Amino acid sequence: MSSCVSSYPPDLLYAICSAVYCAALPSPVPSLDPLIPQSTAVPTALPSSHPPAYWPEPLARKTLTSLCLVNKVWHEAAKPWLYRKIEVRLPRNWLAFVDEITGGEEDGEVEPTAYLVDQTVKTAAVALGNLSQPASGDALRLQECVMERLTAVPDGSIPPELLSPPASRDPSPRRLRAKSPGRWRLMSTISDAVNNYTGMLLLVPTPHDHRPGRHTRSLDFNHFRTIGMRRSVDEGMNSRYVIGSRVELVLKEMLNLQVFGATEYMDGALTFPVLSELLLRGRPSRDRGRISRARSSVESDVADRRKECKAIEAIDFCGCISPVFVNALDEFTQTYLRSDDDGLSLTVPGLQRLGLRGVRSVPSSILTPFVLAFPCLTHLDLSGTLCSPDLLKNLAHVSTLRLTSLALARCARLTSESIALLLIQGPATFHLEELSLYGDATFSSALTEADLLDIVLNARCFVSGKLRYLDLSSCPVTPAVLNALSPQPALRSFGLAHISELPLSHISNFMVSRSPNVEVLTLVNTSPELNQSARQAVLALHSQIIQPLCTSPSSFSLMASRPPAPPLTRLRVIELSMPMLNSLAAGAGAWRIVRSKGGRGWYVDTASGWVTESWGTPMLRRDLPPEHPFRVELMRLSESNGNVGSGVGWHARKMEVLHGQGMLGREDGLYGAVSFAYHA
Repeated sequence: MSSCVSSYPPDLLYAICSAVYCAALPSPVPSLDPLIPQSTAVPTALPSSHPPAYWPEPLARKTLTSLCLVNKVWHEAAKPWLYRKIEVRLPRNWLAFVDEITGGEEDGEVEPTAYLVDQTVKTAAVALGNLSQPASGDALRLQECVMERLTAVPDGSIPPELLSPPASRDPSPRRLRAKSPGRWRLMSTISDAVNNYTGMLLLVPTPHDHRPGRHTRSLDFNHFRTIGMRRSVDEGMNSRYVIGSRVELVLKEMLNLQVFGATEYMDGALTFPVLSELLLRGRPSRDRGRISRARSSVESDVADRRKECKAIEAIDFCGCISPVFVNALDEFTQTYLRSDDDGLSLTVPGLQRLGLRGVRSVPSSILTPFVLAFPCLTHLDLSGTLCSPDLLKNLAHVSTLRLTSLALARCARLTSESIALLLIQGPATFHLEELSLYGDATFSSALTEADLLDIVLNARCFVSGKLRYLDLSSCPVTPAVLNALSPQPALRSFGLAHISELPLSHISNFMVSRSPNVEVLTLVNTSPELNQSARQAVLALHSQIIQPLCTSPSSFSLMASRPPAPPLTRLRVIELSMPMLNSLAAGAGAWRIVRSKGGRGWYVDTASGWVTESWGTPMLRRDLPPEHPFRVELMRLSESNGNVGSGVGWHARKMEVLHGQGMLGREDGLYGAVSFAYHA
């Protein structure tokens, strides 16, 4: 008995595969909690901790892989979604992926160009025959005439030997690759020849391309590493898996690539050709019209091919510090971003999200023109870089910037005046929703109390009350600054670490009166009350923070059925220092300690979480029973004592760039370790 699914039209199967892929996409509004995978739960696409808002990405990929194996129709429907997002994890898988995307070109196996030419011309002849209904044999004569015209093309765009049958061609693949034009140029030349012969405008159908590179929108090396492969030092230096030539070949096949993520494990492959292939896609422009210099035919081919590609939207260079990457960035800046004789420089308006966290080896002379080349950014992470005050001053005068997420954590060379200028006078920061000025004992914030007070009073992003994430760790936050800060009803994650003189009572009063929706609060090495003896610090935390902010107010009523009043705030996660967490021991009540894979830890109310019931609106429940799946999972994380995944934690230190979720986004892999595992 055959399944009724076999009779479904291809469009419906394509829509089903699309739904499977979209089930693994993060919800636009995150729940702030680690993803709790449940095989039986249907993703809600809502800011919900239980059921989860989305599937884990490996689960969606496994489902799509299974659908590809059903039959040919399912394979055609699932393949575009299976290759839409590529996460490179293992070296051997990367080599297999390169071979699949490039069709073996990296190994010398070149696509049969003559076969493509013959197939395309036949398709064009059939299309013309269907249009004009010629007599029998006219389509064949059209094919022969077009082939003759292609052979006689005066500019030599298609060499005659490529139009001959495959058996009589020169078998050298390197020679063929050197003479073979891009497939886009092949199609253009054939289309022009057909139109010249027929005297009418005819759209030549595109031949079927078996390579899946055209489906890929995202290429991510976040999970790639070679640790534990028992390779010698010589093999690690001279026999690398991810090299620039392979990455360049892959990028050339991905015409619709929009997202690219790199890490320190493959930054040696970020050569000048790779950066050019990434950043010059689409239509980069000069400030004004400019007559370009004469270019060779090869340069023209490359430029025309890149114009047919979609512009890149998001790039994450987190932790890339190799000399190869720095030199490539320097060469790219010198070649394309320096002003020419007319004072014009190249701009890339298509890029919207740029992550440069931890790119500490790039000097400010290179970093400044590189960042300024992207005038339409919405997300910018400069944490841990050598960015200079001049960069912030220039960003303050870029009228096209509309930043919604900005991270300037641990930037040792910034000055208080430059930060205040950008936040107060820069139009780019008027619509900020996420701001990180994080600093610690090693790299404290450069802001002075006067400038910080000026910022909270006059910066439009503070006055508007639309901030969702704010980190002022190590900034000179005083009771006067908190009193001057406008109400922040949208604030969900608040960082106040490394402020040793700020009393807990002022923090509590601020949260009750001006930011009651804060769910995550960081108090690492903050407040004199938490720096006392262990017993006194624990009593101060519970009496001044947890009791007034996280529990229902005491009330007396003769009505027994009246429900208790909700707590004054939504606070449910508090980040504390390791000595303070050790003093808390096993916790109290439903509060438990959850440690990260590195040196961070949180005091978590396991009875609180965003829950969606019966497909309704998600709500924050503060009374989850001990057997609730979400509470059980939090208890398991607490008992793991730090033996957890890299994506477990709250209040990220790194901006999520690839999906555009900013500082409230959630990542795992190497990005997750930077976000949640370590304080730096």
